[in-house]
Amino acid sequence: MAEAKTANSEAPKPDEPATPLQELWKTVQAQSHPEVWGVTLADPATHIPSQIILQKYLNANDGDVVKAKDQLTKTLEWRAKTQPLELIKKNYSKAKFEGLGYVTTYLASDEKASEDNPETKEIITWNIYGGVKSIEETFGNLEEFINWRVALMELSVHELSLPTATKPITVDYDPYKIFQVHDYKSISFLRSPPQVKATSSEVIKLLATVYPELLKEKFFVNVPAIMGFMYGIIKLFVAPKTIKKFHPMSNGGALAKEFGESKVPGLGEKLPVEYGGKGPDLKASGKGPSVE
Repeated sequence: MAEAKTANSEAPKPDEPATPLQELWKTVQAQSHPEVWGVTLADPATHIPSQIILQKYLNANDGDVVKAKDQLTKTLEWRAKTQPLELIKKNYSKAKFEGLGYVTTYLASDEKASEDNPETKEIITWNIYGGVKSIEETFGNLEEFINWRVALMELSVHELSLPTATKPITVDYDPYKIFQVHDYKSISFLRSPPQVKATSSEVIKLLATVYPELLKEKFFVNVPAIMGFMYGIIKLFVAPKTIKKFHPMSNGGALAKEFGESKVPGLGEKLPVEYGGKGPDLKASGKGPSVE
């Protein structure tokens, strides 16, 4: 497919040095687990979904091949051990996780058009931390919380339709990204309990490693001033260029005004009413990990 032939992804001739993407492809071939984000990785010179994923690892490391290979290796090893695609199929505790996470998808026209032009699809992951009923129950079991949070992330990535993607990315062009909203309205923990701090640190560190270059922008809404501890944790594990995408907002009702530049017309109005839009609430419009 000619469209897949980008400057960074063409397979080198025998007398030419390997390109950065081909170096990453060699790293994949050396591992027993070739899947990332629902894509079985193949030669990026001919497989656009693989080009997209491997280029994201390069972009996340500012083109440093050694660092990109290390991060990719850690991701492949983690996915082999954790099997995150299986975590989507699990049921999680209703008492601990109901109403805490949703994924919503908004299209400019239809799904087929968004595959041809991924800029016409917007995906938002919602983390409703104000909905936590019990800190001890929700954050007390680190492995359980991480599994639930990974399942939510995998549901979000699934909406990008990477296995059928047709547009290669570059350093400067990458439409395969997701908005995130963290809502702290009515939050019951105004200080930093040990469980929250420990769990948050582990989750932020993990997501930064195994889901690089997937964040478009992140909005922290209804944020109490005392929640500054969360930003301190984030800054420890997240690259400075990523922190620039973070937007704290004291009023969640103003969120809809932040999406004026989207290629999805009227995106702000499609959001739930409590976030300044005219759309249905998250329980009606979103999806999340199964709970029982």
